[in-house]
Order: sequence, then C-alpha cells, then structure tokens
Amino acid sequence: MTSWQEFEGQAPGLASTARGLMERHRHKVLATVRKDGSPRVSGIETQFRDGELWIGSMSRAVKAFDLRRDPRMALHVTSPDPDEANPSAWAGDVKVSGRAVEITDAKALAEAGIPGDDSHLFRVEVTEVVWTRVEGDELVIDAWHDNGTGVTQIRRK
Repeated sequence: MTSWQEFEGQAPGLASTARGLMERHRHKVLATVRKDGSPRVSGIETQFRDGELWIGSMSRAVKAFDLRRDPRMALHVTSPDPDEANPSAWAGDVKVSGRAVEITDAKALAEAGIPGDDSHLFRVEVTEVVWTRVEGDELVIDAWHDNGTGVTQIRRK
C-alpha cells in the first residue's frame, strides 16, 4: 500500500491538484462497505499530516465499524457546479480509493487531537486517485493507480 507522501513522489502534479481540491472543501463523502456487502456513504473530514492522509470519526460511528470490518474505502471530493457558460473553469472533482488503517496508539491519537478513548482515527493507504474535469469540449480524467503504471489520461467528447 502507498502513503500519501509516496503517491506525491510518484505523481507530483496530480497529487498537488488533488490535495489542493481536498483542502479547498472541508466536507467529503466517504464510501464504506456494510456488513451485508452493500455500500454506505457518509460525510467525513480529512487532514494531511506527516505525509499521510487521515480520516477521523466520532465514537461508535457506523462508518468506523465498517472500516474496522472491511478497510476498503473511497473518498469523493465534491465541488461547486461548473459555470454552464464556461465549463473549462470548473476545477473538477477528486476521488481517492484505498484502505483505512485504524490507529489505536494513545500517543498518536493525542497528537492528532482525537478526544477520548472511543473516537476513531484512520490512516489512508492510497490505491487510486482520479481527477475529473472539463477542458474545452472534452471531459478529462487523470488517474493514478498503485500498480506502477503512473498517471494515465482519458479524454472524452
């Protein structure tokens, strides 16, 4: 699995754009897997610290229980609607997929400002980052996967 810092080293341009969009918007959408295998989406906040992407959760949140049981997850960073008169001005949106690793060390929780013993902190091991946007009359998708192929780009009219 890949830390955010390792991803930055492999795809610095995409990582910079993705991080900028993630930091621009406080709230993101987290997708997890329920016990029955169906998807669950929840609101979430993220932070970058020590070369890692972190997500936290309040005590006894079902999204945290989902991640404990099945660490596969995806984040969607939404954005304001594009200007219909100038769709190319839209910054686009970002999706990050990976695995969430729960941190239970009391010192690490305190350093992250996680209150109490029953709140949750997860470090995201990144497997995929996708940035979607509009350029002229094309939908442009830049994608990085942790399989060593680097960034690929797809353009659609």
